[in-house]
Amino acid sequence: MTTQPITLYAFREDQPGSRWRALYDATWPGYRAWYLRPGTGCRPTVAEARRALRQYMPELQPAYQRLTALTNEDPVTAAMLTHWNMPAFAPACSQVAVNTGTRALIRNYDYHPDLFEQVVMSTRLIDRAVIGTSDCLWGLLDGMNSDGLVISLAFGGARGSGPGFGIPLVVRYLLEIAGTTEEAVTALSRLPIAMSYNLTMTDRAGDARTVYVAPHGVMEVRNQPIATNHRFETPADPAHSARYRSVERQVRIKGLMTDDPHPDAVADEFLRPPLRSTDYPNGFGTLYTADYRPESGKVHYRWPGTAWTRTFDSPNAELRLDVPTA
Repeated sequence: MTTQPITLYAFREDQPGSRWRALYDATWPGYRAWYLRPGTGCRPTVAEARRALRQYMPELQPAYQRLTALTNEDPVTAAMLTHWNMPAFAPACSQVAVNTGTRALIRNYDYHPDLFEQVVMSTRLIDRAVIGTSDCLWGLLDGMNSDGLVISLAFGGARGSGPGFGIPLVVRYLLEIAGTTEEAVTALSRLPIAMSYNLTMTDRAGDARTVYVAPHGVMEVRNQPIATNHRFETPADPAHSARYRSVERQVRIKGLMTDDPHPDAVADEFLRPPLRSTDYPNGFGTLYTADYRPESGKVHYRWPGTAWTRTFDSPNAELRLDVPTA
């Protein structure tokens, strides 16, 4: 049996400090090369990037200032940490909000292992505790806050980009300032987004929606708890959709949900094809299944034969495992 080695590093640090600085030291050379890579468009100046963050996400300013201070005000770092006009990236993911007794948001994150930060971060940057899977140094691929709001991102399937924020910091921002799905949707409506994405969200009351966002103010909200890698029912890029089996995965999730399954049963199905993928060399391997439970404040990270549970108050830990690829 062939395997893909994965190590997750989990830490709790209410405000950015030594643990975050260790993450920065370990990953910044790779991030810097990616951020400045030729052919990915023009990066903003520090002044432009900071202006955008102040205008659209002012609540994050104190945390942002702590981060830049920890990196000695390096200008390239300071620009990237705003997530304003970053290089494009398009992970292929599946996600569903389940509301059958025990509420949950369950997602697979499918991407290339070399581009996975491998960090679970628990913080309290403003008023709410937030736990989630880190990306781009303080953004989140998915996460939950202490009010019970849970959000997960997936590429929306449309090519192209425009002026706006990278989606990981958007997820972070919504979890920091919103306590319900309604509040998150309202806040999202005023943010410029750089690429097309699906954000699936639910809260402690079970208000589950998927929001499709794209550049130039495009936003559509539906009371639909399911998303893969196209806009609701219609792929904007049929070739991309076919390559990553987006429609096939969506159909499978819809089939699962017709019988009102328990979240445990849904999570088990996310560990099997077609929802789970092993195409790691081509950037389409399932790196983890995250199973968020807003009522208990727990997130279960799952792989075939292995599960790892984290809470807002869990101590620092590491998990090393070999994920089966066949």
